[in-house]
Amino acid sequence: MNLTLNPTLNPASVPENSLQNALSQYFGYDSFRHRQEEVITRVMNGGDSIVLMPTGGGKSICYQLPAMLLPGITIVVSPLIALMRDQVDALRVNGIAASFINSTQGNAEQDEIFVQLREGKTKLVYVAPERLLSDQRFRHLLKSGAVSLFAIDEAHCISQWGHDFRPEYAALGQFIAEFADITVLALTATADKMTREDIIARLGLNDYQIFEDSFDRPNIFYAVAPKQNWREKLDRFLKERSQESGIIYCLSRAGTEKLADELQAAGFIAEAYHAGLSASDRDARQDRFLRDETRIMVATIAFGMGINKSNVRFVVHADMPRGIEGYYQETGRAGRDGLPSQALLFYSPADVLKLKNMIRIDGNDDQTRIQQQKLDRMARLCEATSCRRHFLLEYFGEKAPGRCENCDACLTEYVMEDVTLQAQKMLSAVARLQGRFGLHYIADFLRGSPTSRPEHKEMKTWGIGKDISKNMWLHYAHGLMAQGYLQQTLDKFPLLQMTEKSRAILKGEEKISMAKPAEPVRQDAKNKGLENAHAPLFEQLKQLRRSIAMEQNVPPYVIFSDATLAELATYVPQTMDDLRRISGFGEVKLQRYGAAFLAAVKHYAAENN
Repeated sequence: MNLTLNPTLNPASVPENSLQNALSQYFGYDSFRHRQEEVITRVMNGGDSIVLMPTGGGKSICYQLPAMLLPGITIVVSPLIALMRDQVDALRVNGIAASFINSTQGNAEQDEIFVQLREGKTKLVYVAPERLLSDQRFRHLLKSGAVSLFAIDEAHCISQWGHDFRPEYAALGQFIAEFADITVLALTATADKMTREDIIARLGLNDYQIFEDSFDRPNIFYAVAPKQNWREKLDRFLKERSQESGIIYCLSRAGTEKLADELQAAGFIAEAYHAGLSASDRDARQDRFLRDETRIMVATIAFGMGINKSNVRFVVHADMPRGIEGYYQETGRAGRDGLPSQALLFYSPADVLKLKNMIRIDGNDDQTRIQQQKLDRMARLCEATSCRRHFLLEYFGEKAPGRCENCDACLTEYVMEDVTLQAQKMLSAVARLQGRFGLHYIADFLRGSPTSRPEHKEMKTWGIGKDISKNMWLHYAHGLMAQGYLQQTLDKFPLLQMTEKSRAILKGEEKISMAKPAEPVRQDAKNKGLENAHAPLFEQLKQLRRSIAMEQNVPPYVIFSDATLAELATYVPQTMDDLRRISGFGEVKLQRYGAAFLAAVKHYAAENN
């Protein structure tokens, strides 16, 4: 394969015909990950592709490396301004000519970028879909033949079944159909079968190849904890990670503000982030988080998509997400550098009902049904007592071992209890109320709530479960639903009803067992990558990285990831040739930062013999 470089980018610096050497030259990696090389080879040959890789799996390399080698421009469609800026900062530190065009720039700045594009001085340009569709200069650029690659990042935004559907993305198919000679690359980290098919259909692709890699993130430890007393549990969790960066997701804007205030009062360096803030406030808060000035970001799902901050060590969900795709993408923002990280979710059955009321879409019963089914699967993950990683991977159609030994379910010994009597009481209540009431009313009815209807207080089943807490009744109900003994309707206010399997329990023909709710064991993700690192040197290198980043006005992780620093602190290189073998030291970074980091490592080695 003959790879051609743009003459403005010094082609002599990359050995001819070598994707591997180009990867090392520009990005400092000695090998491709997942199916990157296959994807890049197809792109270089002009083939359209759909790429499904986990968050942190290296999707961006699939279009950034071809952009350096193809003769023309690469246009990257990106949903968020913050994402564009983050990616461009990282590319420029690697010596790669990249720009973005969005509403934060004035006309003069945008005009200058188009001049650079026409003159071949910029290889990549990031743009939002609405800007691409409305700015005629892009259409002229495409028609001129100057564009070689059209990359659509976060492609799940195209699908109405995706967890983050964006209407402006839906028009991309018609737009790119006008330019059939330009290679199309669509990339996403989270898409179930229905979402994938919708992406392909909406883009109108015919001759394409799907590249799907394992969705597994083995460095992330997954845990679900009961929501009772969750604030105390959260404080303990955060105190154990006081020097680490993390994201806490809340369902509402008010929830983020309240929790951020409480954490600040407790001495944590935390800020809130949500779409209700002004653009300048959002930008400032995000910058402080990216630069490690703010340790904890308490956010709605408006925060995080595409952010490449590689040293996020934990992601906490204070409220249950609406579906597994969103949950998996959000947890994937932890440990992008491959080092040990944690995902903790606080779960209450009450959250399920709250979300079911929120996701109903008036006038679109099909979409409501799909979203409620996804919510039910999310609830089943939270209720599961078997391997959570196995559950997640199976959801995405990937076969997985029955145990991962790196989630709370695998490391917890659950106590199974016979709940046949409790199940009979609940099923009897549902039957006597003729399936016309919701989950919470049933739980209150069993507990003998004074708010029950007067005629219901005359029933002999009213109050037969007053010795059991409401939360436990909700737990039993979700367990019965998970095992197929109860079901909920898809109405605006879901009703709890029996199934064909219910009769066997009521008649005493079957027994049923459930696991008692358990606290997750205290366990971090597997310590891969840090086992042999010199901890004091690792911390010194982090301080050096931070000082350089402040001088250059970029986030620290853009200089080097924690994984690169851990490798330096493990192998303690003593020469520039040794340093060249450390992952992350491309030629540009070796020239810019090699001497400073080598001096720090050698000084530590001399002091510590």
